[in-house]
Amino acid sequence: MRMTFRQRGDWVAHVLKAGFQRHHQELRPFFAPYIPQDAVVMDIGAHAGQFARLFADMAPRGRVWSFEPSAYARSVMTAAARIRRIENVTLVPMGLSDAPGELVLHTPVKQAGGLGFGVAHLGQDDGSRPTVDQVVKLTTLDGFVADNGLERIDFIKADIEGWELHALRGAERSLERHRPPLFVEVNDAHLARAGTSAQGLFDWLAERGYAAFSVPDLRPVTAYAEPDDYLFLQNERRG
Repeated sequence: MRMTFRQRGDWVAHVLKAGFQRHHQELRPFFAPYIPQDAVVMDIGAHAGQFARLFADMAPRGRVWSFEPSAYARSVMTAAARIRRIENVTLVPMGLSDAPGELVLHTPVKQAGGLGFGVAHLGQDDGSRPTVDQVVKLTTLDGFVADNGLERIDFIKADIEGWELHALRGAERSLERHRPPLFVEVNDAHLARAGTSAQGLFDWLAERGYAAFSVPDLRPVTAYAEPDDYLFLQNERRG
């Protein structure tokens, strides 16, 4: 994608930040029971690779599959990965949904001209600020797992600005077979933009044997209350 002079400067700053700073380290003890050293992790919405780096460190003998449809985010993550010399992360240039296809990804332009690539989203855009739009490819997690012959999934993280339920619906067979813990950002306003809802996401997962817990204190959560990250566990993973 073409970038302005300001956006090119921001790109360098984003690469340096992603390449040299360690993010989310406070969650490492929280993730530890669910990510063994040989884990297979699905990182849905990789952004600049902040979580991918943490997962790769925790699973040095495993593999992190990072799904990111944004060309800008991928360019930042790829450059940062060279700095970090991480070899157990595979960046997949697609988004995940409930069906294969193509959709428009909207990346907001900040008031100063930079790209708000951390809040790029599929689904409706309210038009409150200008966006850079990109047609992106989508697949399903079930299809990806079958195409790549994957035999295990140990953990799934999903932060895709409201498209989470669509992605989970496309992973139904994988959830039933592997029963991985799910670390999911849930924001009702963002989900509504995608034609779904937070309570709908909670209910869909509950129907498949998943219970919700707060992060990081693991208090049981029976219904959505506010935008946050939640951990969803199958019955046998609770305790």
